[in-house]
Amino acid sequence: MTFTQQLAAAWQQNDSLLCVGLDPDPAKFPAHLKGRDDAIFEFCKSIVDATADLVCSFKPQIAYFAARRAEDQLEALIAHIHEQHPGVPVILDAKRGDIGSTAEQYAVEAFARFQADAVTVNPYMGRDSVEPYLAFPDKGVILLCRTSNPGGSDLQFLETNGEKLYEHVARLAAEKWNSTGQIGLVVGATFPAEIARVRQIVGEMPLLVPGIGAQGGDVEATVKAGRTAAGSGLMINSSRAILYAGQGEDYAEAARRAALATRAEINQYR
Repeated sequence: MTFTQQLAAAWQQNDSLLCVGLDPDPAKFPAHLKGRDDAIFEFCKSIVDATADLVCSFKPQIAYFAARRAEDQLEALIAHIHEQHPGVPVILDAKRGDIGSTAEQYAVEAFARFQADAVTVNPYMGRDSVEPYLAFPDKGVILLCRTSNPGGSDLQFLETNGEKLYEHVARLAAEKWNSTGQIGLVVGATFPAEIARVRQIVGEMPLLVPGIGAQGGDVEATVKAGRTAAGSGLMINSSRAILYAGQGEDYAEAARRAALATRAEINQYR
């Protein structure tokens, strides 16, 4: 299946719009994992196995692995998800942004090396910075549009041709770049009015929505602003609030409880 088909199936099968972000910080790991060479893999694998039936996607953030020379553990983790939980798509959160042969290599990294089902991409350099990822027809390409950080407004709210830059990105993605149906957009939960505006522009396009949980985004406002008529269309990401819900050896069970509660809260408003 393509990424969009996988995602649609996971929305339905798991009755979930929840995406669990995998941002492993060894300083926050339970004591029994500290010092292990494979601690990052083991920590994330346990979270994945405890929550896979509750989510529509997983989103490993590549920097948390690369900073600790743990790319091999990231490869192993994505392989584990595909083998043990094949219905759940994996989004590599890499936010790549370059052109030409460099972008082609980033696409190979995401899709051939890591075997991700989708990747986040910075579209600031225009269409030719996006096209190399679209050459993998079964993969998803999720473009930064309206990010959850406060500084995002420095550029994303600039006016261009009578609309804000993030609106222009959404319109380009929906009307000119998405001829293959592979594109989604990142829109932060901290800005529900902008989520609603992006949804108005792009129709049914999937939206990856970071910013609930530790970042303080409002779940009710997020869902009501971004859901499609079918009550789907969203991958609402929570990372730290689920990963570090528990500090002891039962951390995976604590993560499951947090994921259950988050999914239930999201589903109240679908």
